[in-house]
Amino acid sequence: MTPDEPAITINGIRLNQAQAMTVRVALGAFLMTLVDDPVALGNDQLGRDLAAGYRSRLSEINAMITSRKED
Repeated sequence: MTPDEPAITINGIRLNQAQAMTVRVALGAFLMTLVDDPVALGNDQLGRDLAAGYRSRLSEINAMITSRKED
């Protein structure tokens, strides 16, 4: 795996570079959707709460993906 893509393991299986890129891009796209349209999951309280929670978790994951470990 190159340093350009995160090392992602799902159920003990390490994703290859193309799979990791797909996950990274999908998470980023979902985050952008929720930032651009805060009521994308519904304009009721549940939809707004879900969107806020997803935005928070996606931002945390994005920070992990974009950070570089120092060896």
